Amino acid sequence: MIPLVEKNIIVKGAADREMAVDIFYARDEQRPVVIYAHGFNGFKDWAQFDLVAERFVAAGFTFVKFNFSHNGTTPANPEDFVDLDAFGKNNYSKQLEDLEKIIDWVAKGEHMFRDNIDAGEISLIGHSMGGGIVLLQASVDKRIHKIVTWASVSECKTPWGNWAAKKMEDWKKDGVQYYTNTRTNQQMPLFYQLYEDYLTNKEKLDIKQAMERLEMPLLVCHGQSDISVAVEHAYELISWYNAAKLFTLDTDHVFDRRHPWLGSTLPRAMESILAETIRFLKDEEPAN
Repeated sequence: MIPLVEKNIIVKGAADREMAVDIFYARDEQRPVVIYAHGFNGFKDWAQFDLVAERFVAAGFTFVKFNFSHNGTTPANPEDFVDLDAFGKNNYSKQLEDLEKIIDWVAKGEHMFRDNIDAGEISLIGHSMGGGIVLLQASVDKRIHKIVTWASVSECKTPWGNWAAKKMEDWKKDGVQYYTNTRTNQQMPLFYQLYEDYLTNKEKLDIKQAMERLEMPLLVCHGQSDISVAVEHAYELISWYNAAKLFTLDTDHVFDRRHPWLGSTLPRAMESILAETIRFLKDEEPAN
């Protein structure tokens, strides 16, 4: 089926900053909804993510994806990092606030799509850093029905987790470090407030503690050849929550996708992740 699509709807996020939101849905059908949270240095349309959204609608869901308020894009430029100051001011607490506001927007139905959403069945998918965010939010949000993580982090220390002590000292002294976006060659600023937010909210941002509070089904998907977030993160996550299901395959951090993605089909690894995710969300048995 061909889904109905509305792109770049405006929802206010952290610091009253506008977020661009997409919804994919079927006419005259109230369906379970899946909300997708992108990762660090990502955005909702990365690698033609509309293809992924369409697959969820074909499987019987309404699908919502959004740009975090401080990911460096704007509603006018949802695929380009045109606001590096906002990127530098991003942190985990703001992302949690953003996700909660997206869930509020979905659940309260104060929009034209309320007849296309079953607010009693909201599931979350998060990729990479977004995986950590959905785990944290779901641990304190009773509205969430199921969770799926794709290549998720197991701690809120992106991207400084492996930095040397000297680099951390320079970060504090200078107030900023820079991360090179290898795709665009932009120098992406990371203001020291990112680390200060982590220190101030260490308990709230503790994914291990969040996992211990979970009460809903969880599927953890990860590539065995992931060099950005090693597969050991997935093993940590499932060790903290015995009810979690694990799905791994030999692929990279983005399941063999690239941006821009010019094809009309998805790579085999992404197809496998999608199939397993949809089976999980629909309570279907995995394929033999």
